[in-house]
Amino acid sequence: MHHLLFYTFAYTDHAVRREPYRADHLAFAQAAAERGDLLLGGALADPIDRAVLLFKTAEAAAAFAEADPYVLGGLVKSWEVRAWTTVVGAWMEREA
Repeated sequence: MHHLLFYTFAYTDHAVRREPYRADHLAFAQAAAERGDLLLGGALADPIDRAVLLFKTAEAAAAFAEADPYVLGGLVKSWEVRAWTTVVGAWMEREA
């Protein structure tokens, strides 16, 4: 099982408004990836109104959202963590 973090952005011009926070947000995300918590992440395109990030645990996803510069900067209107029952793929954990 994995967990998805969904962001809904607060502004239709998110791509412009994110610029002051972007470097810090990307560094924060990279650190989470290097720890192994964050597996994939990015904004949805056309329009850039939401983002989806794939985490190993619900706790890691929530902690990320609570400290993310985009959230703290008011760029994220709402966020939600959902369990995702993954059944196939490279990141599947094998049961013993």
